[in-house]
This record gives sequence, C-alpha cells and structure tokens, in this order.
Amino acid sequence: QVQLVESGGGLVQAGGSLRLSCVLSGRTFSSYAMGWFRQAPGKEREFVAAITRISGITEYADSVKGRFTMTRDNAKNTVYLQMNSLKPEDTAVYYCTAHSKVGRVGLRSTTDYDYWGQGTQVTVSS
Repeated sequence: QVQLVESGGGLVQAGGSLRLSCVLSGRTFSSYAMGWFRQAPGKEREFVAAITRISGITEYADSVKGRFTMTRDNAKNTVYLQMNSLKPEDTAVYYCTAHSKVGRVGLRSTTDYDYWGQGTQVTVSS
C-alpha cells in the first residue's frame, strides 16, 4: 500500500518562499510519476505540477510557471516543490499525489492519480 506524507507548509509573507516535501513509502518510488495539486477554500482541487518517474521531466500550471520548481530524489523516495515569489492567491492546501500509468506524462486531472497525501496548508499573507 502506497503512503504519501507531505511536510513543509506554513505561513509566509507575499514574495517569500517555501519548500514542500513528500515522502512515498510502501512501494518502489521510481515506479511512480508524481504530482502536486492544491485546493483553496470553496474551490476545486487544481493541478500545480507533475514530474515523470525516471527522467524527471516536469510540467507546471500556467499560474505557477517560473515561480515553482518540482524535483524528485529517487534515492530518498521524496519529491519537492520549491515555491518562490509566493502570492496570496497561492494560499491553499497542497496535496502530493502519485500514479503508475506507464507512458502518461504530465497528467493534470485528479482522476488520473491513484494515491494522495493528507495535504499541507500553505498560507500567504499580503
């Protein structure tokens, strides 16, 4: 059974930075492509970033492109989301997610992912 545990959320001022981490346990980490989604109060969960299993190719939502960077360390079973130049509209619960669909890159729908973490709150004050 795959388990995902996020950490690194918190309160930051606009323009600041945070780095989220997500550890996958229970299965071979390199078998899974990973993603980050977020959900603000009263809004649907939305795609933020995704990374492939081995090559580490990334894709980003337009709203975070150039500010957020997703990476993975297969030796540590961990993915990261470095968030810079944060804006109040980035405030949300951030979720780590994983899927094992071979040959599918940059999936952006919640239904494409098989496993989810519990989420970590990011709050950006103006």
